Amino acid sequence: MASSPDSAPTYLEGVVTSSTGSWYDVRAEGRTVPSRIRGKFRLETEDVTNPIAVGDRVTIRLTEEDDTGFITEIHDRVNKLSRRAAGPRTGQEHILVANVDRIWSVQAVEFPAFNPRFLDRLLVAAAIHDIPAGLIINKVDLMTQDTAPRVMDLHLRYADLGHPVIVTSATEGLTSQLREAFAGQINAITGPSGTGKSTLLNALEPDLNLETGAVSEKTRKGTHTTTHATLHPLSNDGYVVDTPGIREFGLRDVHPKDLAHYFPDLAPYVNACRFPDCTHDHEPGCAVKDAVERGDIHPERHKSYLAILESLREEQTPEY
Repeated sequence: MASSPDSAPTYLEGVVTSSTGSWYDVRAEGRTVPSRIRGKFRLETEDVTNPIAVGDRVTIRLTEEDDTGFITEIHDRVNKLSRRAAGPRTGQEHILVANVDRIWSVQAVEFPAFNPRFLDRLLVAAAIHDIPAGLIINKVDLMTQDTAPRVMDLHLRYADLGHPVIVTSATEGLTSQLREAFAGQINAITGPSGTGKSTLLNALEPDLNLETGAVSEKTRKGTHTTTHATLHPLSNDGYVVDTPGIREFGLRDVHPKDLAHYFPDLAPYVNACRFPDCTHDHEPGCAVKDAVERGDIHPERHKSYLAILESLREEQTPEY
């Protein structure tokens, strides 16, 4: 209930469930309150494109005229997943989601093809912020005799790193394992466009009626149907944050010399290199490269490391 002119303001605590422009939906005491933020939050966070993210716990002050709210306080975050902003704000931080129990990357067997470089970047970003991460391999109904060995290799590669791997097909109803994993937790899903994130959520909760899109036959890439992150309640006491499809995942908050420490398969070898500042790409006496040659590190993971390393170097090279 809104306050009257003669009463004290009404404050509520809630969680941000969606963000569209300058308005935020805040779920508080069983209802959703459209809320705005004061300019001070943007001034205090100039290096961030969005000072408030889906999943943030906030305090709002209700306005008496229309039962909207003003966000007066952003509570401390347990964690956050962020990436480098795209477009004219490149270099700034864009927060995808806050306060989650696990982040999942949805990848497809085909249409679009599995993108291990995207997945490995996401896993590094999750490791930086101590967020458990998992892999969902979707569209297994498209798997053939030719693609099955590659899918099995990917499954084993990431399971051996300690990441939960779930194989699904929304069109075939293979979602029970996913439902069990989402129960009682706040999960976020992300991944390239077209991998079937919204279709999976519709299969889990048909009442969501999320918009889905087709994959281009020409480019084999998906189209963006989810335009902003949204937190959805599930009927098994869990929550899921559906994030927009992303084609590139720009990393922040990691220096090139520290990158290998966020690869759990590379990290055990970095202190055994001949040179203490070894970057594991060209130096002699590199224990990481030796481990790759022995088969102790998957070569595709080392290739991902090298690709990320090069991009971080380029981003940190000053322009003259």
